[in-house]
Amino acid sequence: MKPVTTKVPLTQGVLLAGGLARRMGGGDKPMRTIGGRTILERVIARLSPQCEGLILNANGDPARFAAFGLQVVADDVPGFPGPLAGILAALDWTAANRREIEWVLSAAGDCPFLPRDLVARLHEGRERDNAQLAVAASGDQSHPVIGLWPVDLREELRHALIVEDLRKIDRWTARYPLATVTWPIEPLDPFFNANTVEDISEAERLAALDATP
Repeated sequence: MKPVTTKVPLTQGVLLAGGLARRMGGGDKPMRTIGGRTILERVIARLSPQCEGLILNANGDPARFAAFGLQVVADDVPGFPGPLAGILAALDWTAANRREIEWVLSAAGDCPFLPRDLVARLHEGRERDNAQLAVAASGDQSHPVIGLWPVDLREELRHALIVEDLRKIDRWTARYPLATVTWPIEPLDPFFNANTVEDISEAERLAALDATP
């Protein structure tokens, strides 16, 4: 078994907010408010201390996110092909702008309770399992949109998206050695995401259980 190091590699974070939010009636899910703060504010607060920097993957007018102070990077692949396109856009941006960084962490922009040890534990799991990729899980459910991606796989991902028309993350991750790192779901699932109006009400309840909003 490969020994696990204590030093976390430099990691660029990307918040994926490129979805159409159909179950929420449209609009930007991360802009919904929980406990007086937008979901996006909460996500930024969780991930900023863990990453070398954050960018936001979103399509449409980037000005609507101006208050958050993040670089907004749109999909390069047309037609809203899903989160893999956002991950590819982040890999390309990192290769062009942060050449010293070899890893990108992707996270859903509608997960307000992300773990504070997300980046460290994903890297630890990747090293332990000698894997190329790492994704998060909680309970018995995998969350492939929340994971670590090496920048040097971007051309392989581009080929899968554009030439093969691949859309599902788990179909792509199945091609590589993959580490799955699991978090407990008590007192709350750290990967709870707000997909519906009802989920916003549940998130308000969960926010009260969260020690530090």
